[in-house]
Amino acid sequence: MQPSALRALEFDRIVDAVKDFGLTPMGAERLGHLRPSTDAHKVAQLQAATSETTRYVVANGAFPLRASADLPQILAALAVEGRALESLRLLALATFLDSIDEARAGIRRAPGSFPLLEAASGGAASFKGETAQTRDKIDPSGEVVDHASPELKLIRERLRKQRTRLRSTLESYLRGKDTSKYLQDQVVTERNGRYVLLVKAEHRSGIPGIVHGTSTSGASLFLEPLSTVEINNDIVTLEEQESEEVRRILLALTDAFRARAADLHRTIEAATELDVLQARARFSESIDGIEPALSTDGAFELQAARHPLLKNPVAVTIKVIPPATILLVTGPNTGGKTVALKTAGLLAMMAQAGLRIPAADGSRLPVFRSLFADIGDEQSIEASLSTFSAHITNIASMDRELATPALVLLDEVGSGTDPVEGGALGVAIVDHFRRRGATVVATSHYDALKTYASTTEGVASAAFGFELETFAPTYQLTYGSPGRSLALEIAGRLGLNPSVVAAARENLSAREAQLAEHLAKIDRDMRSLEHEHRLASRERETLHAAEARMHQREDALRQREETFRRRLNEDLETQLRQARREIDDVITELKTKATAIALEAERRTAGTMPAVSTGDTGAVRSEARAAIENVAKHFIERETGSRPEAAAADDRLPAVGDRVIVGGLGLEAVVTSMHDGTADLDVRGKRMRASVRDLRIVGGKPPAPRVNVNVELQPREATASDLNVIGCTVDEAISRAERFLDQLLLTDQRVVRLIHGYGTGQLKRALTGFLQQHPLVARFATAPPEQGGGGVTVVELKE
Repeated sequence: MQPSALRALEFDRIVDAVKDFGLTPMGAERLGHLRPSTDAHKVAQLQAATSETTRYVVANGAFPLRASADLPQILAALAVEGRALESLRLLALATFLDSIDEARAGIRRAPGSFPLLEAASGGAASFKGETAQTRDKIDPSGEVVDHASPELKLIRERLRKQRTRLRSTLESYLRGKDTSKYLQDQVVTERNGRYVLLVKAEHRSGIPGIVHGTSTSGASLFLEPLSTVEINNDIVTLEEQESEEVRRILLALTDAFRARAADLHRTIEAATELDVLQARARFSESIDGIEPALSTDGAFELQAARHPLLKNPVAVTIKVIPPATILLVTGPNTGGKTVALKTAGLLAMMAQAGLRIPAADGSRLPVFRSLFADIGDEQSIEASLSTFSAHITNIASMDRELATPALVLLDEVGSGTDPVEGGALGVAIVDHFRRRGATVVATSHYDALKTYASTTEGVASAAFGFELETFAPTYQLTYGSPGRSLALEIAGRLGLNPSVVAAARENLSAREAQLAEHLAKIDRDMRSLEHEHRLASRERETLHAAEARMHQREDALRQREETFRRRLNEDLETQLRQARREIDDVITELKTKATAIALEAERRTAGTMPAVSTGDTGAVRSEARAAIENVAKHFIERETGSRPEAAAADDRLPAVGDRVIVGGLGLEAVVTSMHDGTADLDVRGKRMRASVRDLRIVGGKPPAPRVNVNVELQPREATASDLNVIGCTVDEAISRAERFLDQLLLTDQRVVRLIHGYGTGQLKRALTGFLQQHPLVARFATAPPEQGGGGVTVVELKE
């Protein structure tokens, strides 16, 4: 990438913005050298790493890297053999290495997959042992603690004792009546590393000792009493020993890190890489960036792109889609052409530097080998270059250094000279780069370039719009036709004298006026088409929304139908269970009464009393019949009670407008239309479709089913406990078993056997199904081997 293009597009400001997100001095330094890559494979890797890191940072926050500003100096000192790091610098190094451990652990613990981050941090080594030792021997203030070594502890204990002794001796001079009168001040001070008293100069001989200096006025002497010389000597010696021991401890701690120089280098490199990644990710997130697709067919498409250095920028879509390779942007001054040009170039550079770009999804960019920008005024008095000369010099340099795929950005190409010649030169320059295979985005006001864009294959044109009433720019780019420059209109809007503007209009030639009117007509047509397109899009969105609502209603109706059907089935099951329970109660009561009648009959037969009359047995029979009919009546009422005006069956087919009942659901509906075998129904404002076979036309109430119950009481006889159905068909076996169980109702027999044999197993399966549904059966099972095994089923009846 050419430095002039980086400078013209202000890529350095992007670098500074990304650099501000760095957490370490090494990361910030590396970010300062951020440059676009021209290798497509590397650009893809950079984008993938930035996107993965963005995903991590959004979910988990930035990496907890903590580095002091002087970390590079600490690392440089660490490289000097035999040099001990100061205690605070050792703590700073330990803090930094611990933060790398935390960052690695955070990546491993984070939910989701972050393979690129794991690879980037994989080279980092753990220094937990070294950092723990450092923190154990140095307190947070940077002081080496007494227990850092036995020698240091001993030295400091002796030092404290000597200082206490010295303090006591000196304080005796301050308190003594004979000595305090010689003192200038009642203080102990330090001079040349030794503790001294402040003695009046005239009493020099009052206290024997060594003078270490005088005050500025000469009135006071710094005197070390002879009685403290030896103590002071001991303290000085101990302090030297302490300093030497502290240095030895710091050197040992430093050497512990220095011994793992290779691990340390890999760890610093991993931390720097993580810092660069998180800075790129956080910057990308701050501009609401997306990862652009990397096109291989040369397509350049920025959807709703925003300039990252502007506040509240207006989004613009910039696209050069093959077979077109040239985009000519026209339109009024201050309409946004230059900003669009810079946005296109800057976002292409950002993408190739591994940064996400502020644009909408669907954006795609090629990876350019070279990028050139001729934007702004590059005139130089020292180099004897005018504006036009500077532009031409820059374009000539582009032509020499161009390597495809290339992006060439030309602002006001051909300007700065005679409009006719400049327009012709601009056409030639743009067409030259087109033939060389470059992607070109150019801006211009020249009619020659507008005509070239409208008549040349592979050249697309677009224009920035404006408000019809005020001629204020809309900053919206419309593709398909060149736009008007509106120089006269904008001059008037900016306050130029109206008479000047009117004179300028009169100075336009007939051809120029005709062309201006033609462009105005094209602009009006484009605006009309754009308006119709917006209306069609809005109508399409409305239709889609209506269709979605219709599908939602259909789904809701289907769910309600399913819910109603399920509830209806559950209600029927409940009613059936209740009916079975009521019938069981009737049978139990009938059995009790029958047993009582049988016993009474035996008693009367044995004695002289008359036999049980047929009236007694008839009464029992009538009561049983009435009870069962009552159960049936209640069941029928419950079933039909929720269907008012239920229709009697009608042989004719339903027609449009008929009121019908939907079989199985019990829903009342109105037929709205008929199809082959199906009908569309209106159910309380909801639409549904059902088969014609499931519909009953509503008429009068259907006649209540008639239930006939016959109860016959026979004289009690002995009943066998076994029933042999071997050789019977399934229907015969079921019929015999049913009669057999009915007869047992009037006996005390509770356990019986059904003998069906082995055979094909068909009889056993049929009887099993029959017994499962029979109301008198409590349980049944296959007989034990001694009672017939699998050929016999033992049945236990209810009490």
